[in-house]
Amino acid sequence: MTDKEAFFPGQPQIDAYGNNGFRFAEMSHVGSVLFLPSGVFSWPVTSFEDISLDSFNKVFQQKDRIEFLLFGTGDQQLFPSSNIRRAFEQQNIGFDFMDTGAACRTYNICMDEKRAVAAALIAVDVQSAKG
Repeated sequence: MTDKEAFFPGQPQIDAYGNNGFRFAEMSHVGSVLFLPSGVFSWPVTSFEDISLDSFNKVFQQKDRIEFLLFGTGDQQLFPSSNIRRAFEQQNIGFDFMDTGAACRTYNICMDEKRAVAAALIAVDVQSAKG
């Protein structure tokens, strides 16, 4: 998955993260990603400062299939603006934010539990680590 508009159907586990990307389903992707019920999408976000309400449009389009979203904010936990948090509340989607590594691990656990989870993950430049 290398194209800007890359897409992978399905909702695989995250095998690894770091080195500015992710590994999943025997593939790798450089850059940030959205793990949604309809598939994995390249996400044109390179840092927390890039985030706006529009960054989550694909998430809101699938709100009926998502119980909650895990937002991996990068190499440290950062706090999204109140308007972003409020938008998730209005869309009736739970919203939890944490550093990207924690979001990857939590996402995999939720997938094992067959929860209706999605993830928006900002890529980090750390040593490759198991998701």
